[in-house]
Amino acid sequence: MKMMKTIMMLVAGFAVFAVLAPTAIAADDVAATVRANTAAWVKAYNTGNADAIVALYADDAVVLPPGAGLLRGHAAIKQFIVKDIAGAQAAGVAFVINSGDEVGTSGDLAWHSGTFKVTDKSGATVDTGKYLEMSRKRGGKWHIIRDMWNSDAPPPAPAPAPAPAAPKK
Repeated sequence: MKMMKTIMMLVAGFAVFAVLAPTAIAADDVAATVRANTAAWVKAYNTGNADAIVALYADDAVVLPPGAGLLRGHAAIKQFIVKDIAGAQAAGVAFVINSGDEVGTSGDLAWHSGTFKVTDKSGATVDTGKYLEMSRKRGGKWHIIRDMWNSDAPPPAPAPAPAPAAPKK
C-alpha cells in the first residue's frame, strides 16, 4: 500500500511538471523576445532609425515620455522620436540599457522594466533613469503597447514668483 502511494505521488509530481514545464520555457522565450525588442529599440535610436523604432509599437500604442504629453499611435510617436533622436545626435549622446532588467508575462501580455543611462562620446554618464514597457502579442508578433521612462535627476526648480506690482500713487 505504501509503495502504491509513493508511485501515485511520483506520477502526480511528473504530471504537474509536464504541465508547468512548457509554460516556464514559453515564458523564457517571451522574455528573450521582449528583451530583443528593447535592444532593437536602443540600437535604432542610437543609429537614428525612427522607422525601425515605430515598427516596434502596436498601431494603438501609447507613449508617455518625460516632459511631453501623451503620444498615441504611430504618427505621434514617430514625430516625437524623430525630434528626440535629432536632439540626442546634436548633443552627442547615446542611450544604453543597463543589465538587471525584469520581464513578466501573462498570456499575450508582457511587461519589461529596468534602468538606463545616457552617455556622451567619451562614455561618461550624463543621465540615468528607468523605463517600463508593456507589450502585447498579436498575429504571432510582440509589439509595445505602452512605453514610459523618466530620469533619476531631480526636476528643475520652479521659477521664482513674480515680484509684486508697485503700488499706484
